[in-house]
Amino acid sequence: MGAVGAVGAMRAMGAGFGAGLGLALASSAFIGASFVLKKKGLLRLCGRARAVGVGEAANFAAYAFAPATLVTPLGALSVLVSAVLSSIFLNEQLNVHGKIGCILSILGSTVMVIHAPQEEEVSSLESMAEKLKDPGFIVFAVCVLVSSLLLIFVAGPRYGQSNVLVYVLVCSAIGSLSVSCVKGLGIALKELFSGKPVLKEPLGWVLLVCLVICISIQINYLNKALDIFNTSVVTPIYYVLFTTAVMTCSAILFKEWQHMVLDNIIGSISGFLTIVSGIFLLHAFRDMPFTPSLLPLFLQPGRPDRHQSCQHQPLLPSQDKGSQSAEEEEEEEK
Repeated sequence: MGAVGAVGAMRAMGAGFGAGLGLALASSAFIGASFVLKKKGLLRLCGRARAVGVGEAANFAAYAFAPATLVTPLGALSVLVSAVLSSIFLNEQLNVHGKIGCILSILGSTVMVIHAPQEEEVSSLESMAEKLKDPGFIVFAVCVLVSSLLLIFVAGPRYGQSNVLVYVLVCSAIGSLSVSCVKGLGIALKELFSGKPVLKEPLGWVLLVCLVICISIQINYLNKALDIFNTSVVTPIYYVLFTTAVMTCSAILFKEWQHMVLDNIIGSISGFLTIVSGIFLLHAFRDMPFTPSLLPLFLQPGRPDRHQSCQHQPLLPSQDKGSQSAEEEEEEEK
């Protein structure tokens, strides 16, 4: 019976992981498509809000089934979906750097899915409460709050208008706590649908209040950063810092990396760095024209091959030949 129960638990865990992965991919598709729909004018503001709402709801549900280490990095696919659909429906040019960035994002996401942790350490509010009491997480949360306060009240007035990292660091640090709250609320909803009296548990309400506060701060300072700096600068930096903060918080709180072997750890980190490279190429060089003149000579269209041109090139320039023949004629006349 024990073996049968273990097999059933593994199948249920695998099904939950697949559901979380599917929800994360659906979330990226809806959110990425919503930006294109806004530009295209196919939907009004309420329609775009509905598309974003579906995407965020799917992203919220994904945290209840899959590890945060997997769900958060896959958010980069929304940028890829937006870029690809914009090139198709809005006739926006996707240069070579953007295409390479899309390929790298897909490859990195695939590597992360293959090597992501599939063992869920938190499956109930009781275990969530025990995790929140862990000294490591308490130290992490205190460090996040203190550093955020220093950035907001000390560094913000001095360097917020000139350094993009100030407000983006606030969003990323607070965002790691908001993802933890979302994870806990997702577990609470699963228990609620299974018939457990979750509404009587104070932890669920505390997580809800903390989530509202964290998201409010996160959106406020992200909008400040976007108002001051270019979107192509803010987006890749925010993605890297936010995902790094979430993965750090997840490793401390949920210990999702505890049962991973070394090759899976290396694979997850490599996949994340590949996604970062793709997002950087997609945004940093988005407005840079890529002309054939930037290619090497042997790759430029219409240019003769270098070896052929060297073979047919005369030893002396035509001008020098002409001047030499003129001198010979003058000597003959003399």
